Amino acid sequence: MHTKKIRTWLAALLAGSLTLACAPAFAFGFPDVAKQARKLAQTAYKKPASNLPKAIENLSYDQYRDIRFNTDKSLWRSNRLPFEVAFFHQGLFYDHPIKINEIVGTRVREIKFDPHSFNYGKNAIDPKQLEQLGFAGFRVHYPLNTPKYKDEVLVFLGASYFRALGKGQRYGISARGLAVDTALTSGEEFPQFTQFWLERPRANSKELTIYALLDSRRVTGAYRFIVRPGNETAVEVKSQLYLRENVTILGVAPLTSMYFFGENQRSAVEDYRPEVHDSDGLSVQSGTGEWIWRPFVNPKRLLVTSYALDNPQGFGMMQRDRAFANYQDLEAHYEKRPSVWIQPKGKWGSGRVELVQIPTPDETNDNVVAFWVPEHAPKPGQPFDLEYTMRWQKEPETTPPLSWVTQTRRGHGYTHKVDDSLALIVDFEGPALAKLAPETKLEGVVTTDANGKLLETTAYRNDVTGGWRLAVRFNRTDDTKPVELRGYLRKDNDTLSETWSYILPPN
Repeated sequence: MHTKKIRTWLAALLAGSLTLACAPAFAFGFPDVAKQARKLAQTAYKKPASNLPKAIENLSYDQYRDIRFNTDKSLWRSNRLPFEVAFFHQGLFYDHPIKINEIVGTRVREIKFDPHSFNYGKNAIDPKQLEQLGFAGFRVHYPLNTPKYKDEVLVFLGASYFRALGKGQRYGISARGLAVDTALTSGEEFPQFTQFWLERPRANSKELTIYALLDSRRVTGAYRFIVRPGNETAVEVKSQLYLRENVTILGVAPLTSMYFFGENQRSAVEDYRPEVHDSDGLSVQSGTGEWIWRPFVNPKRLLVTSYALDNPQGFGMMQRDRAFANYQDLEAHYEKRPSVWIQPKGKWGSGRVELVQIPTPDETNDNVVAFWVPEHAPKPGQPFDLEYTMRWQKEPETTPPLSWVTQTRRGHGYTHKVDDSLALIVDFEGPALAKLAPETKLEGVVTTDANGKLLETTAYRNDVTGGWRLAVRFNRTDDTKPVELRGYLRKDNDTLSETWSYILPPN
């Protein structure tokens, strides 16, 4: 190749304008991260040490938030690429640096921290004291809602936490790379992404590839994230884990959200808002084809439940209620919070979807966690591979093909005689119900555990929505124990809805 051609090719490569057919293979990929994870697992864990100077270490929450990244310094902005990356400053909860690299064709370079890339606001900080710091994390921008502006679509910040957005969405639910021993009395372990590699996109790229190295006292791991922003932003996840030693609960594809109160559980204090939550329930698609819906609750004590499954087809924390009138919050706009659906690739085998619900006194705490727990965790040193796609959704969302629960309400109506019984009203909607004649008779099939006694079950058409309503009245034998109920709609021998799976926490 002539010298002039080489220069032209390199200029095009650095500008990101080479087509896929012309671009050379990248010199760094998932096997390289997996090799590092495997090697890391063979060594003793080294807890990251803080390198914060006093000027940063003593900042308050508001002072730390006053540190802003200068967006004109964003990675790839000067190259006019579709994706741009901005960075988070160390400080507050983020007291040790995260190494971030860029992959450009046949080379990998570390992106060095530069204090002059940040605006420190009202903080009296000398940038010369900060030259040895690193980044706390990063955020990815892409023209999601309009071609004229690059919206924030993905953030990695803190431990192995990340969150994404699709079109017209607002941040709510978060995801993690891994959950370890969540809700155990022995304490939870929080693995951290310690290093990232960002693959420089091309000028016409509609996806971005990110690699990450995970580390904690008992687990290491390699991750690849392929991000495809859109009306539904999809994140393809490929992971390979290595245990240094055994863990009790290995939580795969963990999701973390907030549920304060809603239609099935009124606010304990006076609040003008009818509902406050980032997600209102857990949806599970089993390997047998059954769909299950569990509405969230804010319990008085820790509540852990699970669904044992073979080769699940998917699960997710969903925000099904999309009506502003049901939230009335002009600042938070909970109706715009994304649902996240986890779609496994390949067969995951036997295990369980575990749901952890933690008491919260307000809406500032993420108090609901869901993840997959494989029945057989890997042995220390043995690679454990899993792949899945995360779908950050708003409208449309993943729903069962027949019909699904749209709301669960608790309480008796006016005409009911007051007694000690409990009542739940469940509404279903969907194509299987919409095509039925109004006079169709459906059966509500409801069961309860030993702590509950069914008194009345009625199914009737909802002439406002065109769906069907299931009314359940029951007693609880022991108020100090929970009650589990399951119900669905049936016509003759045909199931017409997902399974409503409800747990009433103890008093």
